[in-house]
Formats: sequence, structure tokens, C-alpha cells
Amino acid sequence: MTRNAEDTATIVASQPLGATVQIVVDTLFARIKSEEYPSDTRLPSERTLASELGVARNTVREALDVLENQKAIRRRPGSGSFVTYRSTAAAHRGDDSVADDTSPLDHLVVRGILEPEMVRLAVVNMTPRQITQLSQTLSEIEGINTDVDAFIELEEKLYTQIAEGTGNPLLASCYRLTIETYRQSFRTKLRRRNLTPRRIQDYQKRYNTLFNAIASRDVASAVEFIKLHLVEEQKLLLQEF
Repeated sequence: MTRNAEDTATIVASQPLGATVQIVVDTLFARIKSEEYPSDTRLPSERTLASELGVARNTVREALDVLENQKAIRRRPGSGSFVTYRSTAAAHRGDDSVADDTSPLDHLVVRGILEPEMVRLAVVNMTPRQITQLSQTLSEIEGINTDVDAFIELEEKLYTQIAEGTGNPLLASCYRLTIETYRQSFRTKLRRRNLTPRRIQDYQKRYNTLFNAIASRDVASAVEFIKLHLVEEQKLLLQEF
């Protein structure tokens, strides 16, 4: 995998930067490199970063512009800034090889093993704050009509939040690998092709049902839902081949 940004201590902008902006760029990139802000996660808001770093918001905004130009982050209006940088160490973990060797059916089998238990643990262990964050992500999902890339990004975020809500870091890490494998495989292209506006609307309803089961701490309903959802995913997969 090619690196998304210079694998050095700092990022060098194409144009000279003010000293304060460069410090913010270096600070944020150092956090990204150390995985304090891991790949595919959302950065804190501009307001939060400005307050934390003791600088003006326009300084943070300029620093984010540099990071985006160097492909360390991706900014999506209304959603925030997301880390796209992957360190050399992460690139050498063998994820590409796993993705190459994993068929769509393999991927679905692993989801069938992980997701029912993941959802069960999330229902039991998610904190009120995590459920609120899940609700916010669902609201963002429900605001999507035709933007397939935005929908996929938020869908991955929803599942990641559920995985992290299990309180089991190993399970969450395993599930992040399934997302990364999915993202690198040709399955993503099929996903984009099949996400029509009507199907997006159907998924929005499904995820609302799942959220209601999680929020009400209804283990049986949540697990049953995810099993049925996986059956539907299998049917869709069989239609593609």
C-alpha cells in the first residue's frame, strides 16, 4: 500500500506556513502517526482543537487544509475531518494480503461469527454516552439520499461504534480488520453499485430498528435482527454472482 503522507516527523506544505500553523500541523500529524487519532476515525472539531491547542480556529482550519492536501486526512462538509493516513508499520501488518485472500463469502462468514456476539455485548455494555453517539451517527445516516461514499463511511462508523461499545478491545480490533479488509477488496465496488437510493432507504430503516433494540437494551431483538440482516446480505451477495 502506498503511504498517504510523508512518513517523517513533520509535513512540509507546498507554500510557506506561519510558525503557529506549522506547530499545529506538526502536533496533529504526530498524533495521527502515533495512532492517537487512528486511521478512519474522526478528528475532534475545529473548536475543540483550537481550545485544546490554544490557537484561533482559523489557524486550526489552515493546518487541516495542509493535512488534507498531503492526504493525511479527508474533510467532509457537515461530518468533520477523518484520518486517512496509514503508517508504514500499519501498511506492513499484512492487511493487503488478507484482503487479497478473502472472498466475499469468507467476509460474510466472519461477519456471521462476529456480529451477533458483538451486538449482544454492545447491548449489555454500551454506556449512555456511546448510545448517544450512535444515535448521532444514525441521524447522519438518515440524512443521506444518494451519496454512496458518504453512506458507506457512516455505515462503517456505525459498526465501529457498536464494536467499541462491546467493551472488548480485542473484539473491536478484529472487527476493524473486517472493515479494512472489506474496504480494500473488490466487494466495495459491488457495494457502491448496489446502493441505489431505494436500498439506502431500506438500510436506514434497518439501522433504525437495530438502534432501537440497542437503546432499549433488548438483547434478543438486537441479536435476532443482526442475524436476519446477515441473511439478507447473503441473498444480495448470491444475486451478484
